[in-house]
Parts: sequence; structure tokens; C-alpha cells
Amino acid sequence: MLAAYPACFYKEKDGGFSVIFPDLNHLATCGEDYDDALRMAVDCLAGYLYEAKLTEAEFAAPSPIKSIQLQNEYAEYEEAFINIVTVDVEEYAKIHFEKPVKKTLTIPKWLNDMAVARKINFSKTLQEALLQKIM
Repeated sequence: MLAAYPACFYKEKDGGFSVIFPDLNHLATCGEDYDDALRMAVDCLAGYLYEAKLTEAEFAAPSPIKSIQLQNEYAEYEEAFINIVTVDVEEYAKIHFEKPVKKTLTIPKWLNDMAVARKINFSKTLQEALLQKIM
């Protein structure tokens, strides 16, 4: 799912950037410079939309860029502009959110032997147990 949302970029006096997505409850991120802020904005947008999809939460459709207003309350910035931030949420999630992580663990031999004999999938069992523990 390709997503494109307008974002307000505010250049801070120290050279960093703050980024705000007005359509998404003023979802915000920042970066040390413009390139970093843009990377963080893509990550922020992808994470927000990915989580909304997983939880079946409603989220606003993107507004036309011409309807977005820069906020005056951020008066400590050197410059400000609006840019469209785009991301393919599904592709981004495959690389950054769903990427498997290898874990090494230790269990008693007798438990290992019984699990192997019963053809238990260790990865699936650990994932299920972790999800149950954190939910």
C-alpha cells in the first residue's frame, strides 16, 4: 500500500528538523538534518500506518497539500515548508518491522528432547509464548 501524506518540516536553529503530520493527529518526529528528518518521517509514517492496519484502527486520509497550514506556534524555527512523504508500507514493513531476528537460547536437554520428539516448532512456540506474555 503506497501512502503519501503531507508533512510540515521545521528547520531548527541548531540545524535539526522537526516533522509533523497534521492529518495524523500531529504525529511528529525529528532528525539531525533534512536527510535524517526525511528518513525518520518515512519510518514514522510507515510505523503509524502499519500499526493502524494491524489493529484495524481508523486513520485520516491525506489532505491536499494546498490545504495544509504551517503552524505559527513553532516560532523558534529558521524556515518551514510542506513536503509530501511517501512510503510503500507493506514493503517497508517487510524490511524493518517483520524482519526475523535470530535468537540463541538455552533450555534443559530433557525439554529439548521431548519437544523434538513431538516435532514442536521452536520458533513458533517462542513467538506464541512471547506474544501471550506481552499482551
